Amino acid sequence: MNKPVVVIGIGEIGSVFARGFLRLGYPVVPVMRDMDMGVVAADVSEPEMVIVAVAEKDLHATLQQLPDAWRDKLVLLQNELLPRDWQQHGLETPTVISVWFEKKRGMDSKVVIASPVCGPFADEVKQALEALNIPVSVVADAGAMLRELVVKNLYILTTNIAGLECGGNVRELWLNHNELACSVAGDVLDIQEFLVGEALDRTALVEGMLAAFDGDPEHGCMGRSAPARLQRALAIADEAGLEVPALRRIAAAALPSDK
Repeated sequence: MNKPVVVIGIGEIGSVFARGFLRLGYPVVPVMRDMDMGVVAADVSEPEMVIVAVAEKDLHATLQQLPDAWRDKLVLLQNELLPRDWQQHGLETPTVISVWFEKKRGMDSKVVIASPVCGPFADEVKQALEALNIPVSVVADAGAMLRELVVKNLYILTTNIAGLECGGNVRELWLNHNELACSVAGDVLDIQEFLVGEALDRTALVEGMLAAFDGDPEHGCMGRSAPARLQRALAIADEAGLEVPALRRIAAAALPSDK
């Protein structure tokens, strides 16, 4: 029998990964919010892999509490993910996937573009998702995967933050509010460059974002997390001493005042 796959966080996305590995014949061990990971790890000390499918706001608390036996088995899939997020926990080479499919309650998975994955368990993740007809591309090296992570961050932050002002979908954002989209994207890339500690190929990253726009032109811009994403972006900009004028202008109108 295959070793079990542990899934921490059985929300909509976590359930997709669980179903994919079940299709391949892996036992799946779910870890819910109220469960002690240490107790589970005592019973499942040698899993095939451990998929961390918690929300981005819960990632760091989860990694802090991670049992030692699981640390070299990780698959991470959060939005707004960058190497510094796992490196600060002493994790060197987790498997990382940039999820480009949407899963909401009562609907099947909706693919935008193929989801890139990189790391020790990349092939297994690809097989599991493709068993559910979700396309995945394996990325060979960490540098290429960094670009993929930044593209996803650029997409999410630009559409969510610009959506606070204009609403609509990604096609309308790019065609009807192009100046807004470009100014927000520029501010977002300023923040991403600070977070990764290097200059980025902005043209290539914007082209990657536009490929995702083409993958699902009707995708709505503003999700429920948009205000929180803007607040996090501004906190990072303040830390870095960045001006980010478009983000600050939108925040002045869209976020509640402390006064």
